[in-house]
Amino acid sequence: MEKRGRGVKSSPIQTPNQTSQQAPVTPRKERRPSMFEKEAYAQILRERLRESIHDVQYVEPPFDDSIADIGKEWKSALAKLKFANSYRMEPLKKFQAHSVETKIQQILTESLKDVKYDDKVFSHLSLELADRILLAVKEFGYHRYKFIIKVLFIQKTGQAINIASRWIWDVAWDSWVAAKHEAESYIALVLVFALYYE
Repeated sequence: MEKRGRGVKSSPIQTPNQTSQQAPVTPRKERRPSMFEKEAYAQILRERLRESIHDVQYVEPPFDDSIADIGKEWKSALAKLKFANSYRMEPLKKFQAHSVETKIQQILTESLKDVKYDDKVFSHLSLELADRILLAVKEFGYHRYKFIIKVLFIQKTGQAINIASRWIWDVAWDSWVAAKHEAESYIALVLVFALYYE
């Protein structure tokens, strides 16, 4: 007979005929997906990026046609990357002030050819012009340059004006461009500062 009491656990009695070896149950470790499976490539990439302590500068996309069509997952995985420093001390393409100046002058003459001075209109127009000029300058493809654009509208009332800017920059790679458009009642001045970001 078995005693059942407080704190005593009973175990079933086994006869010699009923003895069976029960192997200890260990949880099965989930198999990591292969890198060559279509869906698994982006997942492996995400896991490696999550576990990495270093920032990734560039990851080469797969060249195999069977896994090249994971486009959206691949782009979303790359979109969240932080780029590591490449230790490049000089730009691939130096800022060409003359070509940028001609483009800015062209945008100014197109945008302001029939515009008369109105301070309420110019507050919005200066923002639009700055955005247009920024897009035009970025089309030149100056990598790792940061651009600061100032658009000034000055009403002509017979006054004199001095405009000054001070910057701490690298004389070898940083530069600036000024463009001016003059009408009967105002002067529009655009300053573009190009700063190389190492």
